[in-house]
Amino acid sequence: MTVSILTDNKPGSYLRAEHGLSYLVEHNGTSVLFDTGQSDLFLQNASKMGISLDGVGTIVLSHGHFDHGDGLKHLSGKMLICHPDSFVKRYRKTDKSYIGLEMTKQELARRFDLVETSVPYKVSEGIIFLGEIPRVTDFESQTTPFIFSNGEPDFVMDDSAIALVLPDGLFVITGCGHSGVVNTLMYAQKVTGVDTICGVMGGFHLKKNDRQTQETIAFLKSRNVKHIYPSHCTELPALSAFHSAFNIKQLKTGDVLNF
Repeated sequence: MTVSILTDNKPGSYLRAEHGLSYLVEHNGTSVLFDTGQSDLFLQNASKMGISLDGVGTIVLSHGHFDHGDGLKHLSGKMLICHPDSFVKRYRKTDKSYIGLEMTKQELARRFDLVETSVPYKVSEGIIFLGEIPRVTDFESQTTPFIFSNGEPDFVMDDSAIALVLPDGLFVITGCGHSGVVNTLMYAQKVTGVDTICGVMGGFHLKKNDRQTQETIAFLKSRNVKHIYPSHCTELPALSAFHSAFNIKQLKTGDVLNF
């Protein structure tokens, strides 16, 4: 499996970055574009990396936030897999700024072969879109900084991930981890029937070195997870805790990981 970081918050040595996420995932002969960032920067960076996305037939949208899906307006003619709630209107609590997708469901349906599913969906042999992730832990997804247009809290129930079945176990890729990293990993185990977790990467949505961060670290230690790459929306206090626990490498735009 190979993961190419087309867009992440931190720039690489010769590539620009933005607040967003876009990975190209290649596994067992299948290429999947996981999120598209918020602009066409993922395309610019892919070109500089010598990567063509023309042959990539499938896009997975982790959830309906602008920094993960607004780059979709620069693509067409591919399959787009996402949760049905990815198209809701959503806002920040603090300043009521809009953070949902720019394009509507109808516009995207005209551009893509749209697959909406809240249940797990087999993308290919060894790649599974997890659909809606149950929130079962008592330390994740307890509060939210987001609201819907009617003012009700938005817990981003469309937040999902992909699980890849590798010879060494499961490798799970999150977009933002709004569902909680532990919830996501446990659900990936349930969906695939694979107990061993060899790696996890993506946005963990951990902001502080608090109980949620420490419980997540404890879970990963208890499962002997070898490859841990928090990125995007994982902020410095949490990153520092992960570095202390696992001596992690910070991901940068342009990195290419091979497993």
